[in-house]
Amino acid sequence: MNMTPVFKHLGRCDYQHSCTQMRAFTHRRTPQDMDEVWFLEHNPVFTLGTNARQENIPSRSGIPLVQSDRGGDITYHGPGQLVMYCLFDLKRLQLGVKSLVSGLEQICIEYLSAHKLVGERLKSAPGVYVDHKKIACLGLRVKNGCCFHGMAINVDMDLTPFSYIHPCGLAGMQVTQLSDLALDCSCRQLAADLTEGIIQQFYT
Repeated sequence: MNMTPVFKHLGRCDYQHSCTQMRAFTHRRTPQDMDEVWFLEHNPVFTLGTNARQENIPSRSGIPLVQSDRGGDITYHGPGQLVMYCLFDLKRLQLGVKSLVSGLEQICIEYLSAHKLVGERLKSAPGVYVDHKKIACLGLRVKNGCCFHGMAINVDMDLTPFSYIHPCGLAGMQVTQLSDLALDCSCRQLAADLTEGIIQQFYT
């Protein structure tokens, strides 16, 4: 059995500052350090993953565009979206990246199922979908056997900026959120509900 992680609720955070903090944590951590999960929301920002293509970058939007070191293509973060950063020692958990991605998707799928919603995976596009619309996106970085970045779930936000891009590089991909699915939930409530899912999925 692995030690359960430290869960932190950080509120509204600047994206670049969060990335700097995650890299610093991962660089200085030792095999004895506990894993951490950071729950937060970001100010409006487009982020480019390491596989982002130039044609997916919006020409004008007024929203900051930031290069990220996570995997994947372009996505949008903003208030009303719960971001869950997973700072895990994958060696200690004996987890490969594929198993980590599948596990994070499963946590979201089980949450949706508990509220009578059907979440699905797409083989070629990591994340979780409801009625073929994306509700959760994933992007990870692994360094020295430890991961950071994680998963973002749309809760109750302005989805308009997603229309300026091809979300996660997928042309024509539509997005959805919990509030549009008649699920009344705040980001803090969702974080509390996902906490047990993380423990059950990775730490028992």
